[in-house]
Amino acid sequence: MASLSMKELLEAGVHFGHQTRRWNPKMKRYIYGARNGIYIVDLHQTLKLFDEAQKFVQEVVQADGRILFVGTKKQAQDAIAEAAIRCRQYYVNQRWLGGMLTNFRTMRDRVKRLVELNEMETNGVLARLTKKEALLLIEERDKLVRYLGGVQEMTKLPDCLVIVDLKKEKLAVQEARRLDIPIVALVDTNCDPDDADYVIPGNDDAIRAVKLIASKIADAIAEIKQSEWEAEEGAEPILDSEFGEGLEKPDVDAADAAEIMGLTATEGATVEAASTSTEVAPTEMVAPVSEMISEGAPVAETAPEVVPVQAVAEVTPEVAPVATMEAIPAPAELVAPVAEAQAATETAPAVEENPADTIVKPGEVDEYSRMGTN
Repeated sequence: MASLSMKELLEAGVHFGHQTRRWNPKMKRYIYGARNGIYIVDLHQTLKLFDEAQKFVQEVVQADGRILFVGTKKQAQDAIAEAAIRCRQYYVNQRWLGGMLTNFRTMRDRVKRLVELNEMETNGVLARLTKKEALLLIEERDKLVRYLGGVQEMTKLPDCLVIVDLKKEKLAVQEARRLDIPIVALVDTNCDPDDADYVIPGNDDAIRAVKLIASKIADAIAEIKQSEWEAEEGAEPILDSEFGEGLEKPDVDAADAAEIMGLTATEGATVEAASTSTEVAPTEMVAPVSEMISEGAPVAETAPEVVPVQAVAEVTPEVAPVATMEAIPAPAELVAPVAEAQAATETAPAVEENPADTIVKPGEVDEYSRMGTN
């Protein structure tokens, strides 16, 4: 069972109540006294009543019941959502919609609409719509997520409500009373304790106080459901409420690890853990080496003879050298005409350049002049 100490209550400020002029006389039996115009809650009764409420919540969960956390005030929104998600229960941390319990069928219809919009986005239907149509559907989905995201998986009425601030959540209290759903509540000095079946007197305005009570109730639920969750999900570690670290890590079975690594049971491979990078040699390889070490014989003397590999030069076939161009003589019938052509070129008179060839005709533009002007 999740324990709660007096020191934790004092550090979280659970003992601070409201001003003396803002109080409910029915809370008198839970008040220790007043100081500087502020009521002080009797923490001895808080500890006792918290244990009773915690036991009741565990009994509900043990019987496969579901818990609905309710806290719509700004100080409680994050704490309520975090605690409910961690213990896999439902929550409402935005505005309570009238008829969420008493008109449950209509609420389920809106949840179905939320699921439909999520599927449309997943299947790419929204991407094929016009920008305006897609924007309207996205706004509708975001609104449904904000108000119904915490109860999206709730297919039936909850078996218990955990409420922060009975005065703020009067609509939820009225609906739960009409349906005979028990209420566990953190009750401040300005609230009516008769509205709750299990009263936890304390400060419902401090963030640390709300987070402490909500997290302890979540711990109590997780304590009951932990073995069931491990069986369903293969020993998945459950996050601690304070540090967010795994409470335990599942042991890796040697046979499963060997199968993953491609080894068989007959090879005698042993895997210590999945995170190690050391390769394990089979037994038939380890045994001869261990015997040689125990007998004192050097390992090099018993090593198998290594057959030398034949050099590549010995097996490469002999290739005839390729003759160069200078070594190939040219035929005489080809050399004579070429020599005569070269001699005729050397003795030919120089050709004078005709100035008319360089004259540009009217209407024409010299190509180089055009390039220069550019």
